[in-house]
Amino acid sequence: MVQRKGRGCGWQFFNPRGAALPCRHVRFPAGPRNSRSKGELAMVLSLPRTVIVLGLVSFLNDTASEMITPLLPLFLTSVLGAGPAAVGLVEGVAEATASLLKLLSGRLADRGWNLKRMVLGGYGVSNTARPLIGLALGWGWVLLLRFLDRVGKGIRTSPRDALISTSIDHRNRGRAFGLHRALDNAGAMLGPLLAFLLLNQGFSMGHVFLWSVIPGVLVVLLLGLGLQSQPVVASCAKPASLRWRVLDQRVRTLILAAGGLALAAAPEAFLVLWASDRGLRISWVPLLWAAASAVKALVAAPAGMLSDRLGRFPVLVGGWSVRVVLLLALAWSSGSRGAALTWVLFLSYAATLAATEGAERALIGDAAARREQGTAFGLYHMTVGLAALPGAVLFGGIWQLWGAAAAFGASAVIALLSVLLLARAGRRPGRFPADRDHSRPG
Repeated sequence: MVQRKGRGCGWQFFNPRGAALPCRHVRFPAGPRNSRSKGELAMVLSLPRTVIVLGLVSFLNDTASEMITPLLPLFLTSVLGAGPAAVGLVEGVAEATASLLKLLSGRLADRGWNLKRMVLGGYGVSNTARPLIGLALGWGWVLLLRFLDRVGKGIRTSPRDALISTSIDHRNRGRAFGLHRALDNAGAMLGPLLAFLLLNQGFSMGHVFLWSVIPGVLVVLLLGLGLQSQPVVASCAKPASLRWRVLDQRVRTLILAAGGLALAAAPEAFLVLWASDRGLRISWVPLLWAAASAVKALVAAPAGMLSDRLGRFPVLVGGWSVRVVLLLALAWSSGSRGAALTWVLFLSYAATLAATEGAERALIGDAAARREQGTAFGLYHMTVGLAALPGAVLFGGIWQLWGAAAAFGASAVIALLSVLLLARAGRRPGRFPADRDHSRPG
């Protein structure tokens, strides 16, 4: 139970039985310390239980989600008769909805709402709505169900990231988020493989979508039984402000740059259409998607660890720069055919996405004060998602009017501007609040 004391009481911590603990008697888990005598696998496995459980939940949830996602653009275009602009609208509206709710859920998390219930409710909504896409009779129904799916994502994402961030100190935050993204991408690998097997057994795409309810049920069970009731942190101080000046200047720049990159991003639904235009058969789409997810899973954790050692900005600038090059390569290759190049470019683009995800979130966790973690993650996710709406619609419109090459080329130009903005932020001197807090002895 969360309570608030009188003015100036600082932080209050409540154990699962409801007893208040003074701040000076509570330590946040430090996580594994870097040690040459300790293997990387052992260090990952010694992360807090919260990180492990939420990683497994993401594994199962993405297994369910990715049984649908790689087939959805083809379901819309070949079964329901929608065009590229409609595909962009479905994806853009879905992501924008999630983003607005991510900010709201982050604010509520900072105000002391029960994080476990928020995460459980969000996953529950998504895994109820998503399988019903298989029963849709028109692309308008798909839009509605994707909207509900993203409502669930919006409810859960910021509280989940805040749970991960506050369960470990800044020295291992990149490792924690890297592991979470690796398990997430491992599930995204298994889901398409299951879809491939079902398609080759004679099931339709709609039937495959309905089968995704099974891992979805396991998500809810694991959260309900596996995630412990943790001490709730409540602040009697003024709640975190939404004003930009609350955050470090470099993180404000990161959020803006990430928004620009989201505006420029080639939605994965269009990458599937690009691969199909280059001659990839529908039955092979899930395998290509699974391979991309396998690459993401292999890259995410090492990239997160690398950001712990080299710093967040070098990893981000390097990964984003490679993405610009790949967007230009996708533009150049549009209109031609060839299986080998299709696989190489698709998998390379996936690797760049995974290489920066953990570092982006770890940087937000580094910069925000503890009572502002939910709000900071909410601002980040909201900005990225809101930019994805016009980005997806613009990408689909350019594709429909002038072709895939023009769409990828425009994305590369906007992405380059975002990289330059981020590189400028990385040159600013100084340390983040998290660095200063954790450098104090004791």
